[in-house]
Amino acid sequence: MLSSLPGEIVKGIRLTLVFGLITGVIYPLFVTGVSQAVFNNQANGSLIADKHGQVVGSKLIGQWFDPNNLRYFHPRPSATVDPATGKPLPYAANNSAGSNLGPSNPTLINRVTSEARRLKSTESN
Repeated sequence: MLSSLPGEIVKGIRLTLVFGLITGVIYPLFVTGVSQAVFNNQANGSLIADKHGQVVGSKLIGQWFDPNNLRYFHPRPSATVDPATGKPLPYAANNSAGSNLGPSNPTLINRVTSEARRLKSTESN
């Protein structure tokens, strides 16, 4: 039994390399090729361009809500900021980010509290 152990180890290493090549290189390249050929727009993020051809966002990220008419729909809290000014940018179709603030973070607590107050004040309307 011990005499066949080195041969079995070599077989195991070979199989690991073969399946690593198949699942880590060949399959991802195949799926990427098929997605680019069949679903090119979706595979590249469903990007939206302006009249000059400049990409301005994705159909799948961000939705603008009229801040004066939030009777039925309310946007989710956004953590995106304007890179030029550092100010919050609630609707950024070309950007998406989470705040990564924990439940005990004072910034998140204040934000949730003020949003709850705002929503309660609009409930009576």
